[in-house]
Amino acid sequence: MPLPAPNLDDRRFQQFVDDAKRYIQQRCPEWSDHNVSDPGVTLIEAVAYMADQVVYRLNRVPDKNYLAFLDLLGITLFPPAASRVDVTFWMSAPQPEALVVPVGTEVSTERTDTEVAISFATENDLVIPPCELQLVLRQVTGGAPEDRTQEVLSERDVSAFSAEPRAGDMVLFGLSVAVPNCAVVLELDSRVDGVGVDPRQPPLRWEALTSRGWQPCEVAEDSTGGLNRTGQVILHVPDGHTRSRLGQQEAGWLRCQVTEPKVGQPFYSVSPTLRSATAFTIGGTARAVHADDIHNEILGEAEGVPGQRMQLSRPPVVLGEPSLLLEVSDGDGWRPWEVVDNFAASDARSPHVRLDATTGEITFGPAVREPDGSVRQYGAVPLKGSVVRATRYRSGGGRTGNVSRGTVRVLRSSIPSIARVENREGARGGLDGETIDEAKVRAPITLRAQDRAVTPRDYEELTQRAAPEVARIACPTVRESGNENAVRVLVVPQAVPDIGGRLRFEQLVPGDELLARITRYLEDRRPLGVRLSVGPPFYQGVSVQATMHSFRGVSSQQVRAGALDALYEYLDPLTGGPQGDGWPFGRPLAAGELFAALQRVPGVELVDEVQLFPADPLTGRRADQTDRIDLAPVALLFPFDLRVRVIGDR
Repeated sequence: MPLPAPNLDDRRFQQFVDDAKRYIQQRCPEWSDHNVSDPGVTLIEAVAYMADQVVYRLNRVPDKNYLAFLDLLGITLFPPAASRVDVTFWMSAPQPEALVVPVGTEVSTERTDTEVAISFATENDLVIPPCELQLVLRQVTGGAPEDRTQEVLSERDVSAFSAEPRAGDMVLFGLSVAVPNCAVVLELDSRVDGVGVDPRQPPLRWEALTSRGWQPCEVAEDSTGGLNRTGQVILHVPDGHTRSRLGQQEAGWLRCQVTEPKVGQPFYSVSPTLRSATAFTIGGTARAVHADDIHNEILGEAEGVPGQRMQLSRPPVVLGEPSLLLEVSDGDGWRPWEVVDNFAASDARSPHVRLDATTGEITFGPAVREPDGSVRQYGAVPLKGSVVRATRYRSGGGRTGNVSRGTVRVLRSSIPSIARVENREGARGGLDGETIDEAKVRAPITLRAQDRAVTPRDYEELTQRAAPEVARIACPTVRESGNENAVRVLVVPQAVPDIGGRLRFEQLVPGDELLARITRYLEDRRPLGVRLSVGPPFYQGVSVQATMHSFRGVSSQQVRAGALDALYEYLDPLTGGPQGDGWPFGRPLAAGELFAALQRVPGVELVDEVQLFPADPLTGRRADQTDRIDLAPVALLFPFDLRVRVIGDR
């Protein structure tokens, strides 16, 4: 079967004629006779006929030549991207010495009869130092820190907050060492005095003092019920935690601060107390990537000529910082060479190479004949006989690495004292390599934009180029955004649903590193005078209460599970909507749509009632019932608090 002929230019004879006539109206308005009897129009039609034949011949070019033409224009296929995930290593018991999880430690998902194991490797060394509690301070709102270390170490009851707790009161724990990226256990002995709060939802916030200020700590476990009973609090300390000075005392600081209660959340009437406290590290978190590390691969010997090409053995190459570490022997040792996007700024002494990450081909700088007849060398040429080696690069990537949270549970590298591993969040960032068909769609857009951001489509295309792993991108027009001097780019990050297909709200908020990378890329390409804003869309929460009847003999629980799946699938901001490619930005939601979605669920005899409520996914506050939820052009739906009642035999 022959390859399909690519359509490089979809214009035809009549379109060439019409374009020429419109151009005449702009450049020669005195030429007003455009009838077919006019000799000038006859010439236009003759040229249009020849152009149509050229386009026909051009569209017969096979894909291989098409890719060669794209390469001449500097357009190459995007390589696959590797997913990354934070993996927590839990120790079997506290250790007296620092435990090191070396770079390259392998972890994976479990292998089953139907699924292969998906492996990850850590990107850096993880050091888990031992620590102990050194200081305990109390600070009431508006006051100075008060040292309560001796009372706690002597097991005397000490109020954690003021007599009548207020928002801003805090108790601070000083650790003997800084524990960045570690899991810390605080064992607390408390007397039940902090009455009035819900132990499952206490109005407390745990934070760590880092080089960037106070940063939130993720609470893995809190068996104290808001400091109301003896138990332990397990905290994941963020990166950047360091020993800092508060007043006259220096330690690695953690704090527990009273926050303003949410709507309907009970608050403290009396302060809880601390009788004793201890601390130790029990684990740590390292970044892992779904790719294989290749080290010290010999590529061959240099021929001493410009433009030499060499091939990596394990393409495609995962993009990163840097993508490839390359070295060339020069007699005195190994000399590093830098990978560049192009040779435009290279001279004959620049140790530069170009990498095609998709094919794994490495190209040294060419020699180009200038108009005056001289030859200019773009990039240095290694000496003949020099050995070229790839010191390090990563191979792999793809969407298969986007696994759900809690699925990475196998430690493939043996490390003493490590009992288990887990990923607290799903892996994200994995992307398959670009196909030829996708490149055909992208190439005309790239050529039209010319690496400049002018139209909303240009901003979307350039954002996709800066962060190909992003799930959805939108740039509202001036009329939709309502601001003529600003451009707003909406970014929806890639998110992996939890087991069961449910997305959590925090998964749809892009990280600061992603937004900063996109902003830096667009800032260099936007027009002067345009203010740029890159951020997430506004997420309009949707709460649904539905009542339906099932057929006789059908399990009500099965029908209810199918109905919930149908609602989540239809309202999903990434894969939902009428077309199944994500809920459209700004598209309203009508209750009748949910009737139709629920009626298609197997086992449903009748959908009796569907109640629709706008909701705030952050506070949980719900507005009055409505038949239609209208969205702003910069808004997306987010399914929140969906409830289904199924009535069986009537």
